[in-house]
Amino acid sequence: MNDVRHGQVRVHGILSNSYKQAVRVALSFDFPFYGHYLRQIIIATGGFIFTGDITHRMLTTTQYIAPLMANFDPSYSKDSTVQYLDNGEVFVVQWEKVILPGKESEGAFTFQAALYKTGTITFSYRDIPLSLDVISSAEHPVKVGLSDAFMVMSSQSPDAQQQSIYEYHRVEIDITKITSYSAVEFTPLPTCLQHDSCELCLSSNQTSGCSWCHVLQRCSDGMDRHRQEWLEYGCLSEDATCEDYSRGDSSTGSSITPEIEEVTFLTPLQKGYVKTDASTKSEGLANTGVIAGIAAALVLLLVLILVALYINYHPTVTSPLYLIQRRKNYWPSWKFQKQQPGYTEVEGEGHEKDSIVEAGPC
Repeated sequence: MNDVRHGQVRVHGILSNSYKQAVRVALSFDFPFYGHYLRQIIIATGGFIFTGDITHRMLTTTQYIAPLMANFDPSYSKDSTVQYLDNGEVFVVQWEKVILPGKESEGAFTFQAALYKTGTITFSYRDIPLSLDVISSAEHPVKVGLSDAFMVMSSQSPDAQQQSIYEYHRVEIDITKITSYSAVEFTPLPTCLQHDSCELCLSSNQTSGCSWCHVLQRCSDGMDRHRQEWLEYGCLSEDATCEDYSRGDSSTGSSITPEIEEVTFLTPLQKGYVKTDASTKSEGLANTGVIAGIAAALVLLLVLILVALYINYHPTVTSPLYLIQRRKNYWPSWKFQKQQPGYTEVEGEGHEKDSIVEAGPC
């Protein structure tokens, strides 16, 4: 990072002079993380990268890339910096000469995390002045590794819903093996999400447990960040084969076509449409519906006229419109409770975001 040829290196001023701060940074490439393509990440002063979409109070618990998550305070020393570079092939974050409160006399830590376009992740350690197993986790979690989670909505009451986070995978590194001039490399395994067709999804020997959801046109094992959508569209209950999906009109790749005795096709013909027998049969029902609608409108108009006349001749009666305006509002509303997250995301002038996420059991 100190090489003059690395012209893309940026020292982040806020992170380099702050404690428990986090900043969102855009990537110049799509980084595959557990099969999900990320275009932005959040760098935290505490020696880790947050990969989630929503900043919440469980920032250090799930969805992280942590070369050395600990209670670092870059604001303690003017020599401490948080810097990064992005050359289109790799994104590197380096925590340079950062100090642990209460362990100032032990020395400074320097380490980095590199995210490669291929999905490979490396942790590199230059200065680790003391064994990591003696670092206290009372004020801040101490972790080395990766984690990802999905978020689901759960109804707590008719007028409120709660978002819960479930960690579905974690890679932990033995912290006693992290020393100066050591490194760790993570190579991504194939995931169901990488398959973009039903055939590849169900037949690939690189992955297992994959299912194809025809509605979403997605391959998954149901345990990823799209879990909520997978459940809402009933993808867990789909048991059809690829042949079932392709049955019917193979030229358009349409879904399963049910056996219907009569189908109406509306085909453009100059400025009109061709009316088939099926549409003719329904014409009588359509006319009946139109007549019923006109009758209902006339009745409503008559009622409004009678109400207006009544109010005109009885001025002492409270207007119904007044009662509507003064009526207490009982409409259900979303309630987002403001939490106090361990980290504050610096955005613009550094305003803290509201937390709307609660952590659930795994």
